[in-house]
Parts: sequence; C-alpha cells; structure tokens
Amino acid sequence: MQPARRVAYRVLRAVSESDAYANLALPSAITDAGLTPQDAALATELTYGTLRRRGTYDAIIASAADRAVDRIDPAVLDALRLAVHQLLATRVAPHAAVNESVNLVATEVGRGASSFANAVLRRVARDDAEKWEERIEADARSDDERLALRTAHPVWVIRALRRALDAEGRVDELSDLLDADNASPEVTLVALPGLADPDEPRRPYAPTAFGSPGGAPERMLADSAGTVRVQDEGSQLVALALASARPIEAGERWLDLCAGPGGKTALLAAIAAESQVSLEANEVVPARAGLVRNALRPIPVDVPVHEEDGRMLAASHPGSFDRILVDAPCTGLGALRRRPEARWRKSPADVAELVPLQEQLLAAAVDALAPGGIVAYVTCSPHLAETTGVVREVLRGRDDVVELDARAVVDGISRSPIDLAADGRDENGSVQLWPHRHGTDAMFLALLQRTPKGDRP
Repeated sequence: MQPARRVAYRVLRAVSESDAYANLALPSAITDAGLTPQDAALATELTYGTLRRRGTYDAIIASAADRAVDRIDPAVLDALRLAVHQLLATRVAPHAAVNESVNLVATEVGRGASSFANAVLRRVARDDAEKWEERIEADARSDDERLALRTAHPVWVIRALRRALDAEGRVDELSDLLDADNASPEVTLVALPGLADPDEPRRPYAPTAFGSPGGAPERMLADSAGTVRVQDEGSQLVALALASARPIEAGERWLDLCAGPGGKTALLAAIAAESQVSLEANEVVPARAGLVRNALRPIPVDVPVHEEDGRMLAASHPGSFDRILVDAPCTGLGALRRRPEARWRKSPADVAELVPLQEQLLAAAVDALAPGGIVAYVTCSPHLAETTGVVREVLRGRDDVVELDARAVVDGISRSPIDLAADGRDENGSVQLWPHRHGTDAMFLALLQRTPKGDRP
C-alpha cells in the first residue's frame, strides 16, 4: 500500500479511536513513516480532505451500503471514508483507490470485511461527486440539512455561523464562510518582536505576520531557533491588540490566564521584554503548560508558568495586573480549516458547558485588574453565546468596568484597511475576524477596562 495512504488511514483511526487532533498526530506520523515531501503532501491532503467532508462522505457511504454508518465497523468505515475522498475529490485513479482500500481493509480487519468494502466502493465509483450530492440531498428534510450535506458542516454549526454573521448584517456571506472552512489555510508565520523581523510576503494586517515564501517553512523555522514560528494572523492580532490598547508603561504586570499551547504567550512575552514589563502565564493542564514553557524558550526574560485553575489564580491576585489575556477554552468553531475534526466532535451541549466557565474566567480576570487595567477576552469561536453573550453577562450589573472599542484598536494596528463590519448591528466595539473575509481563523476579541466604581467614560 502507498505509504501516504497508510499514514492518512492511521491518523484517521487515531482521530476516531483516541480523539486525537489531526494537526498534532499527522506531523509525527509523517516523520515516523519517513515520507518524502511529495508523499507527505499527499498524506496531508488525504487526511484533512477526508476529515473536512466526513459528514457528506458518511451520507454517501450509507446510501451505497444501504445501512447506517453506525452499523459499519469503525475501522472499515474510516477506510471507506478515505477511499470515497479519493474517488470523488482527488485525481487518484478509481481502480487504485478501490483496490488499495480493499487491501487495507483486508489487512486491518479481515477478508470478510474487505468483500463488503469492495462492494460499497464499486457502487460509489459508478457516479461522480455531483450525482452523489444530488442523490443524498434529495433525501434531506430541510434547506439547512441540504446545505449541511453539501458543505459538510453539521446543521447546528451552520445555524450558529448564520446567527453570528447576521449580527453583523452580513448573513449573505454564509456560503463564502462555509467554503472557506473547507479550504486549506495558507501557512502564516510570526516574527517575535525584537527577536526577528517579518519576511516577504507580508500579511495584510498584523505587523508581525508574513507568509511562507517557499511553501514549507521547516528550514526557516529551524534556523530561527524559535523566534519565527507558525501562528495564525488572527491570533497575532488579538495578542497585539491587548498590548496596543493603551501606551505601555515600564513596570506593568501582565498575565496570560489560559496560556496553552503558548503561541500568544510568546508574542506577549517578546513585547514585554522590549517594554520592560513582567509577564506571567497560567495553564491548568500540565501537558499544555509544558508546551507553554517550550514556546517561551527563545524569550530573553523569565516568564513564570503556573499550573492552576485560572479562576482561582485570578481570585488570589485581586487588583494586581495591568493587562490580562483570557484566551478562553471554547468550541473552536473558528478554526475548522485547521481542525476539521472539531465540527464532528462538538455539539450544542459543549457550548452550554463552556459558557459558564468562560463567564467565570472573564469575571475573575476583571477582578484581578488594577484600576485602568485591561483584559482581552478572546475565543477561537464566532458562536454568539461564547462571544458577545459572555461579555454582556459579565458586564451586567457592574459599574467598575467598561468595554473599549476593540475595532479602533485593531484598525490602528493593521497594516492595511481591515473590514470589521463597523456598519453592522453589533455596536459594542468587539471584533470578529473571519476566514472568508480576512483569511484568518474566526477569532473574537473584546477589550474590557477596569475603572473606579461609578467612573464610567
């Protein structure tokens, strides 16, 4: 079997069996298999393409197999998904996709299962992607279900994204957003301020951001010793916004409350080192705290990394910090381009579970601010319950905190004009970035400032 297909299959199985993240499992699998750059590119396309369109492929498999996918052995199902992606969305020869996949099932599961896989895949191979989409959409019970099958997004995610766009008066952009979620993102790099300079091609918004000039950035990353790294431009913008929300004064005390895996922490630490301010980081999960420490190695100042519940840490330091980043745990619906499996793992129940934690973290961070201090509330999700809903709830009944105009701050940072939907119906000054509009993850940002009680601008 071709090595790239075997690597892709193993990553798909890890995602299904162990809730692995493809963006973490795939690089190590490629390295372990010793793939050539060409095979690594193929393995990446097969893995991410299969994961992105899993919902559509499952509907096609169910139709071709005449049985629900939950009645198919999971190991067989992953092989079928991988094969259907090759048959309907790549230039792989149909006979090669079928034969390789049948042999894979025979090896991994058994001859009986391989006969079943052979029958299903030969039915799939009879028609092209357009005919299969027409067939499965014909059985949809609503327009949203048809859209879900066409774009490989769960219905609840489509509705959440539609509401978030509608809050900006931009609901007509939904189709573009769903298409962007299914496209491979460009590699974006960050040059840590004071330690590296951004190269060409420059990205349009964050002054620290640039693209990978030769495609694969591995050599550049290795030569930089950590001062250049891969980081989404939206992630860079929200960290820079906290640092730029007001002039920095030497001696300030900063905190990254939910720091893992440490990309934003390192960017803030580089700025802190230049500005003679101190930064502390916190990450409750020990393994992720280790990633934060690793991310901070190139920074020429000491950044303590705590391993505490962020709510408890903030509560133990009332009125202590001048700037706090709350990059809150969230559903991750804003990063579906890079973490395609998230759309199939998450559910509305996850939102209901996360929102109280988000509110508690933000409220605790506000209490840990010194007068005049600023907290940046950030999520990699555009879901309104996780974004403006959380901010609105934390602001309710408080007379010692105001929301700043985050749009003006981001606009002041940006290297070129940035469309932040200022004419939409959301007038509170928060920022929502979008893959289809900005080429970034769908990062949300709100800036809140602690004021003396009753002293509201």
